[in-house]
Amino acid sequence: MKTRRMLAVAAGLLGAAFLVSAHLQAQAPPLVHPQKPAYDDGNVEAIPVQGNVWLVAGSGANITVQVDPDGLLVIDTSVPAMAPKVLAAIKTISDKPIRQIINTSADEHHVAGNEAISVAGRNINAGIGGPTGREPSRLDGAPIISTETAMHRFVGLKGEPAREGAMWAQNTFFGPRKDWVWGGEPIDILFKPAAHTDGDLIVWFRKSDVITTGDILDTTKYPTIDLKRGGSVEGYFNALNDILDIMIPLANNQGGTLAIPGHGRICNESDVAEIRDSLTIVTDRIRDMVKKGLTLAQVKAAKPSLDYDGIFGDPNAFIEAVYADLSKTAKR
Repeated sequence: MKTRRMLAVAAGLLGAAFLVSAHLQAQAPPLVHPQKPAYDDGNVEAIPVQGNVWLVAGSGANITVQVDPDGLLVIDTSVPAMAPKVLAAIKTISDKPIRQIINTSADEHHVAGNEAISVAGRNINAGIGGPTGREPSRLDGAPIISTETAMHRFVGLKGEPAREGAMWAQNTFFGPRKDWVWGGEPIDILFKPAAHTDGDLIVWFRKSDVITTGDILDTTKYPTIDLKRGGSVEGYFNALNDILDIMIPLANNQGGTLAIPGHGRICNESDVAEIRDSLTIVTDRIRDMVKKGLTLAQVKAAKPSLDYDGIFGDPNAFIEAVYADLSKTAKR
């Protein structure tokens, strides 16, 4: 009897403690888990990658810089507010002028700094064509390369307002590839249609063995597949696989070819493969649910990305884009 009474008292105390805890939890504000910021904190720094290639990190979108004795090649320009810090970081790499800029897409957070970075540089062909040249106001600044599709977005031909003319690219291409030599290094500029958007490109520095991917690769969050801007699930994974086809590891999937993502840390082949495989698993789960006729709300409730949310954060935009794109395909 004594043992029963002791157990009863203990159970009562535990029950009371549970009720008190529940009451306190009800009264307390909900826990807010910090989200990974969309941009870095503004502490801009230059980081050597390998060969002649550097990463300027911390300005928002990653910026790639390739060093040449005659001047610098810069890939993406972030936003205007970060231009002074970006230029200061570039000066720590080399005091040579910026000679050329490449845009990996038309995304504002990658290209809005075009004018500020271009004006700080100098066209290696300045003076050719004289004051009556195609864009005399931009003649002295570093010229900009993009895909033709991205340029269409710059000038307002894609159902969006035109950007300021000073942000426009002066050199575009529409084929799958633009090969080039800069600083004695062969460079492949490769168009990746219908991936993150319809105007994406990647830049492969073949001697330094570095690939700049733009937002086709992002280590900080789920990728943005921008359906309104021509992105697609199939094109996105095709682009990721193309990047992996280029990459060659040094040993055990480590080292070797390195990739600079649009946001986040430098990656080797193993990192890119891990991201590709994780996103493929989530996409295949959604694909199966679409085939079964589940609604978007039901798919979200099933949490197809739960085991990767701790790595990539909020999955809602990715799930919505994948669901919408795969639903269109399923109806064909």
